[in-house]
Amino acid sequence: MARTRKGRPVHGWVIVDKPAGLGSTDVVNKVKWAFQAQKAGHAGTLDPDATGVLAVALGEATKCVPVIADALKCYRFRVAFGAATASDDASGAVIARSDRRPEDAGIEAALAGFRGMIEQMPPQVSAVKVEGERAYDLAREGIEMDLAPRPLWVERLELLARPDADHADFEMVCGKGGYVRAIARDLGQVLGCLGHVAWLRREWSGPFRAGGAVTMARIEELARSEEIDSLLAPLELGLEGLPELRATPEGAVRIRNGNPGQVLGHIGYGDEGWASFEGRAIALGRYMGGEFHPGRVFNR
Repeated sequence: MARTRKGRPVHGWVIVDKPAGLGSTDVVNKVKWAFQAQKAGHAGTLDPDATGVLAVALGEATKCVPVIADALKCYRFRVAFGAATASDDASGAVIARSDRRPEDAGIEAALAGFRGMIEQMPPQVSAVKVEGERAYDLAREGIEMDLAPRPLWVERLELLARPDADHADFEMVCGKGGYVRAIARDLGQVLGCLGHVAWLRREWSGPFRAGGAVTMARIEELARSEEIDSLLAPLELGLEGLPELRATPEGAVRIRNGNPGQVLGHIGYGDEGWASFEGRAIALGRYMGGEFHPGRVFNR
């Protein structure tokens, strides 16, 4: 007998303004429960102490998660100078202190080395896997790891404000896999004063903006009610960064069955995009000279 999937077949995005104190997985689980959704995931982890945009995908929108994960993201954060912590943020134990404090000119000069394509060492307390285990689990056991540096594209990194000698506020736009905590740590080392993240907020992630996000309180207020779907953004919103190709009626049938189908318009040969029919996304895939070759078909 075929196994029946529990929950509702609900498809789309819930753009959550994540509060501090909740992990990303906790948010996903709460949203999935509130919508009684069959399937849920998220596009880009936020640390428990971080706030801001966490895009939760429901149903077929989970097939768009890699698109958002690869998109640029914007963070605002404060660096506290004078102390290094075990987790590179305010939640970790202080492991070293310094009496030195940087001048604004020194900060501005140092930022140049953190723009463009850089190599970044993940924090010891991170979700990086080490021989099949998460680094944060090993760190909690007191195990120090030799983590490999990872490439990161930093589109922009600017000094916004200097509240006092001990703190500085920044804004960063970066690509996939960026650790703001590592930026704070490494900046403190370059400046010779040590540093860690005091607070962190994600302002936007790909097409999703904090201004359009909903609070967990609102989700809990409408949980399992008929009104909860009013908080749902369309699946197509997660595809705004990719070109759209409109399928012909015959092409739409073929694409929905997982076969190459004819589309109108064109993009670069082999480029990734999405096919639509009558205004609805039907698949993610690649354009191959007049035909769209589906990779992930949206079944809704």
